Amino acid sequence: MTAEREQNMAKSKLSVRFEAALQASGARTVLRLPDAASKKLPSRGQVAVHATINGHTFDTVIEPDGEFGHWMSLDEGLQKAAGTGPGKKATVKVEPREEWPEPRVPPDLRATLSSAPREVQELWHAITPRARWEWVRWVNATKNPDTRKRRVEVTISKMSSGKRRPCCFNLASCTDPELSKSGKLALD
Repeated sequence: MTAEREQNMAKSKLSVRFEAALQASGARTVLRLPDAASKKLPSRGQVAVHATINGHTFDTVIEPDGEFGHWMSLDEGLQKAAGTGPGKKATVKVEPREEWPEPRVPPDLRATLSSAPREVQELWHAITPRARWEWVRWVNATKNPDTRKRRVEVTISKMSSGKRRPCCFNLASCTDPELSKSGKLALD
């Protein structure tokens, strides 16, 4: 365990333990936190956590479900490592972290940022990883290609004027376009 990880654990001292069944939704596998577990977390929005599922540890960002709860997506590799899958129960522990992992910046936003004015690129690197997560989440929150293109353009425009975070969107809503309906997690 790194010294940074130990410091983060000492600061938060919050460890939320629970059991939950994994659910398939389309091509995705989702673990929805029980209400009691979500209520213990420090935010109704995204929460960066160090997680353990069936003894397998990893860092992730838990997403809001739009109903004051949380969920996380589990890829096939993680499911295999944890020995679990859709329909199976898993033993889970999550510990909120102060340090956020870097988001996966989608190719369209990454390309636009790389060709943006220097001050926008500098601001992107100066903002916190959590703020970068918010920009990425806002851009990704639509299925409509025209809306998405406009959001990428607006990101650059807002950052050009010094804005460090997107405004005017509910941070506690479910924004995953594959799993969201009217801002709420909608599983098959």
